[in-house]
Amino acid sequence: MIWVPIWPVGRRYLAHVWNKGGTMNDVMTPRGVEPRKILQIVIHNKIPAIMSYCSREKWHVAKVLLTDLDGDRFSVESMAQKKLLRPINIQVCQPVGLSFKYEYGKFVFDTTVEDLKPSEGQQAYQERGGTIVLAVPDKIEVIQRRNYFRVNVPKSLHVKVLMWPRNGKSKENQRAQDTTNSMHQCCQGRLVDISAGGAQVVVPHEALTTGAKLKKGQFIGMRFTPMPYETPLILCAQIRNILPTADGKDSSLGVQIVGLEASAEGHETLNRLIGIVEQYYQTNQQVQKKDELQPVPSAV
Repeated sequence: MIWVPIWPVGRRYLAHVWNKGGTMNDVMTPRGVEPRKILQIVIHNKIPAIMSYCSREKWHVAKVLLTDLDGDRFSVESMAQKKLLRPINIQVCQPVGLSFKYEYGKFVFDTTVEDLKPSEGQQAYQERGGTIVLAVPDKIEVIQRRNYFRVNVPKSLHVKVLMWPRNGKSKENQRAQDTTNSMHQCCQGRLVDISAGGAQVVVPHEALTTGAKLKKGQFIGMRFTPMPYETPLILCAQIRNILPTADGKDSSLGVQIVGLEASAEGHETLNRLIGIVEQYYQTNQQVQKKDELQPVPSAV
């Protein structure tokens, strides 16, 4: 028998029903909680969410607020200020991904656009946005928040990263584009740190002006092998900032990984990414403990 709370104790209920331990790489489905109940709590507490979607051959993210739950559908609206509100160009039946942070974890799920409703007085939905009606998902996965803290790449590893300009074309066209770009528009960098949500990559200054011509806001493809002899991991990311390295010799890119919430395949990639974060973390911990056990040289 599952205890179902009234609204004032919704937070306690969520903390009670899911994770009761485990490692950093656990991707957990809340036990005993239906997705509708989680969505009800999100709506009641006005918790902001991030929606990722593909539009005009590019990945986009938008901050949204869940506003209503009706049967097997729920509604979201853009949280952007009116003067900054931009169209969210999506279509009915299009897959999208949603994520939100709450209590001990980050919740992720993929769903489908069921309907688009313009706000009152609007000529068309595309003019300024409106209400997006989505299907209630079959499941919502929970990722522990600590997986979104950056973990340094172990000093024993030198992880090379191949990067190239990318868009949101179909998988077949994207693979062909990736192959072409790997020959003509790619650049190579070094992975510095990584989390389930982003990474830091050091590249030569020349990568900003030649070849890939990397710039802030650009969507890129990333390919790297996390550990020797493993299968390479391929991700889509957006460059959020570009800064010079401490020694001024190279450029450091801060990138946000996008699109993993929008499909079951993306969830599998996210699960593997979490495993990489855990692996790097454990390796760093072992090195730290080993260093702490080293005897301190006595003064002569």
